[in-house]
Order: sequence, then structure tokens, then C-alpha cells
Amino acid sequence: MRSPTLPWLDDRENRPIATQIAARTARQIATGDIEPGALLREVDVAEEHGASRTPAREAMLQLETWGLVRLLPKKGAQVTTPTAREREELLSVRAMLEGHAVSRIAPDETRRTSLVEALAPVLAAQEGATGRPADFAVHDYAFHLTLASHDGNRVVEEVLRALGPRLFRLTHLAVLSPAADLPALHREHVELTDAVARGDVAGFREMIEGHLHTGHDAYSVVSE
Repeated sequence: MRSPTLPWLDDRENRPIATQIAARTARQIATGDIEPGALLREVDVAEEHGASRTPAREAMLQLETWGLVRLLPKKGAQVTTPTAREREELLSVRAMLEGHAVSRIAPDETRRTSLVEALAPVLAAQEGATGRPADFAVHDYAFHLTLASHDGNRVVEEVLRALGPRLFRLTHLAVLSPAADLPALHREHVELTDAVARGDVAGFREMIEGHLHTGHDAYSVVSE
């Protein structure tokens, strides 16, 4: 089972061209380089990546699976727009997955220590990136991914792999919002890590709910 990283960070060699196109396009969408509502046409995507239309079409299907585009018959694929409902549901799933993982790890001191040690370099990298929002967003996502996946649950890893691009899009929006307080977000991550170290599951669950919703209130999404 591969680690549930973001598709554009997958550095395996000899990946199919459709997979590569999907990963690159997903990154452009998740970082806002391709804006919500934009129409992607197979011929344009194929030309941009020096490929034929067949892998471009396959890439579009993958992007739809990730929830980043909506296929329009005979037109192409329209980039989806984050909505208030989607944000609420994605953050609720993230909080549940992270809280569940910590609840399973907390009773075992060795596993708690392992998780804290895994989080330490992510926290250090995040602290060093408080003046670089784009980099901070990557480390922010890595922090939450580490929490949710450290339990080693394979089904959870599948879920995280499927939701990763949309979760990162929300993280990127939150971190690059003009109202974002990156040092404060980092401090909250330190506090969450301290709760893990203490084995304080109830405290962690309370903090993660507040942390996710406070951090994601700084940017606007459309209502449904």
C-alpha cells in the first residue's frame, strides 16, 4: 500500500502519462493556478503536456474522481468550485479520521512517541515557512496527513488518497488567505502535538475541531 501522499508528490518512475497529466493538473487546480469554473478541453490538455487525447481523456476521468472537475458531455471538464457544504463535510471527515487515529494510538506510549517523533520535523519545517505561505500550506497538509495516517489503517489511507487533492485545495485557500495567521496556526499544531504526547484524546478532539474550523473561516466559499 502506497503512502497516501498528494498525487503530484508521487515520484515513482514510469507512471502512465495519463497519471502524470492528472497529477500536474490537480496541482494547478488545488493551488488556484487553474481557477474554479475554468473549462478544460481534452485537446488543450493534451497539447499542453505533449500527449495524445486518449491519456488526456483518462486524466480528466481521474480529476473527476478526485472531485476537482465535473465532466460536461462534448465540452470538456469544468473545474469545480469549493462550496460551504463541501468544506464542512471534508473538515468533519478530517477531524473524525485524525481523532480516531489518535484515540487508537494514545493508549500505547511507544506508538504515541512514534507519532510525536513523526510530527517533529513537520512542525520544524512549518515554523521555518511562516513567511512563505505556499510552502507552509504543504507542511500544514503534511501535519494533518501524518496524524490521520499514522495508525496504519489501509482503508483510511485509501480515503486520504482519494480526498487528498480537495483537502489540500482547502488548506491552500486557508493558508494563503490574507487573514491567515500562520504563526498562530503553527502554535495550534504544537498544542495538538502536546495533547498527543500526553495521551489526551478528549483534549485533542476538542482542539482539532476548533483548529480546523477557525483556520478555515478566513476565506469565502460559495453557498449551495
